[in-house]
Amino acid sequence: MAKISSNIKFLRKKKGLTQQQFADQVGIKRSLVGAYEEERAEPKYELLKTIALYFDISLDDFINETIDDRWIAKPKGNQNNLRILSISVDKEDNENIEMVPLKASAGYMNGYADPEYVAQLPKLYLPMFKQGTYRGFEIKGDSMLPLVSGTTIIGEYVENWADVKPSETYVILSKSDGVVYKRIGNKFKDNKKLKLISDNPVYEPYEINGEDILEIWKAKAYISTHLPLPTPEPTMESLTNMMAQMQRSIAKLEGNN
Repeated sequence: MAKISSNIKFLRKKKGLTQQQFADQVGIKRSLVGAYEEERAEPKYELLKTIALYFDISLDDFINETIDDRWIAKPKGNQNNLRILSISVDKEDNENIEMVPLKASAGYMNGYADPEYVAQLPKLYLPMFKQGTYRGFEIKGDSMLPLVSGTTIIGEYVENWADVKPSETYVILSKSDGVVYKRIGNKFKDNKKLKLISDNPVYEPYEINGEDILEIWKAKAYISTHLPLPTPEPTMESLTNMMAQMQRSIAKLEGNN
C-alpha cells in the first residue's frame, strides 16, 4: 500500500499534474487521489491497471517497486499474467485469514484481486499462523477423501510458484476449474503445466496450464465437523475401483511408449 501511494504521488508530480488534473486524466474524483496518496484508501485492480497504463509503466513495477529518480523500469511483459494478492487487516494491522465458503467460490473468481471484495469475506483468527498470508477455502466433492466435502483447507499463499513441491497438497485457483484442492504431481518448471492428483484413486490425474492459474495456496491445516473414523476393511467395490484405476494407468503408460 505504501509503495502504491508514494508511486502515484511521485509519478503525478513528475508529469507536473495537480491532483485535480490527474483525477481528470484517469476518470476519478480528486478526493480519491488524495486518499490514495495519503494511504487512506487503495485503488481497485482495474484502476491500478489504468494508472499504470497512463504512466506507461508495468503494473508489476507500479505495485511492487519504489518508483523515484533512481528507479529503472523493467519490461512491461504480459500484464494479464501479473499476480496480485489482496489482503485485509485487523485493528492491530495484523493480516486476517479470510474464508472462502462454497457459496462464495464463484464470486472469489472475479474478486480475488479486489481489496474491497476480499475485505468483505468472513474472517478467522488462528494464533498459530502469524507469519505469512493465509486463506481458508471450503472444498466440495469426494476427490480428496478422506477429507470430506465441506472441509475448510487453510492455505498459505505461494508467491513463487517454483516453490510448489510434488506430492504435497495445494489449493489452486484457476480460470477453468475455479477453486480446487489437489496433490501436486510434478515440479512446476517455467510455469508451463501443473499435474493435479486426487487422493481418491477413482479420479484420474490431469494437467493444467500455467497461464490458466490465478493463485496457489499451500495446505497447512484443515477444519472439519467430521471426525476421523477407523480405517474400514477394503470392500469388493473399492478393490474393483482400485484395479480399474491401475489398469487405466498402465494402459496410458503403454500408449505413451
